[in-house]
Amino acid sequence: MLPSDLPDPALPDPDLPDAVLLDMDGTLVDTEPYWMATEAEVIARHGGSWSAEQGLQLVGNDLRTSARVILDETGIDVDPDDLVTELVGAVAARVRRDGVPWRPGARELLAALADAGVPRALVTMSYRVLTAAVTETSPVAFDTVVAGDEVTHGKPHPEPYLIAARRLGTTAARCVAVEDSAVGATSALAAGAATVAVPLMVPVPAQPGLSRLRTLEDLDLGLLARIAGGEVVDQLEPERSRV
Repeated sequence: MLPSDLPDPALPDPDLPDAVLLDMDGTLVDTEPYWMATEAEVIARHGGSWSAEQGLQLVGNDLRTSARVILDETGIDVDPDDLVTELVGAVAARVRRDGVPWRPGARELLAALADAGVPRALVTMSYRVLTAAVTETSPVAFDTVVAGDEVTHGKPHPEPYLIAARRLGTTAARCVAVEDSAVGATSALAAGAATVAVPLMVPVPAQPGLSRLRTLEDLDLGLLARIAGGEVVDQLEPERSRV
């Protein structure tokens, strides 16, 4: 084989997706405990109370939706937008103080994608002030970031994933999305992306077209190519794995 016949290592494998679109909280980083502790602290500061069980129902939600749930259930007198700003700022401060709790396999996956030339998008309902605190410690840069304060409709609406794919010059149908919640998986599937859920804080029920893994450590380039090609892999119910 002549040198000119060798594959260009800078070009992605044709079997890999055009891009990988990744959720942040609970997917790449285990910040959900930060969120839950912050919610309890902020709500207590305003005279209310909040339990861990109540916090679980907010996982994956658009922050405006979460604020409305908090106000409805606690009765505290705070403007919803002010509550979101207070929560996000406090979580970002906690991340900077205590460090970014990367999930096992997350940094390795990002590095492998970069080495293979596969574009990476961060698609999160967290706001820019928090995404900045996380991405500063990422082993590789993201090609684009879609944050919750940049969309009209948050997850489970497909808009965040549609925007991410468009910014990368492709369609969601040619991408693989990685999520940790049912809300996020619904958003990605509605956008048309091949979707992988790696549950953390809350269960993600099986549904058509959804792959489910136990850990990001299992999501290597070979498995990404298979999922991009239409295979559905369910490690949580192996007997139901299907194409």
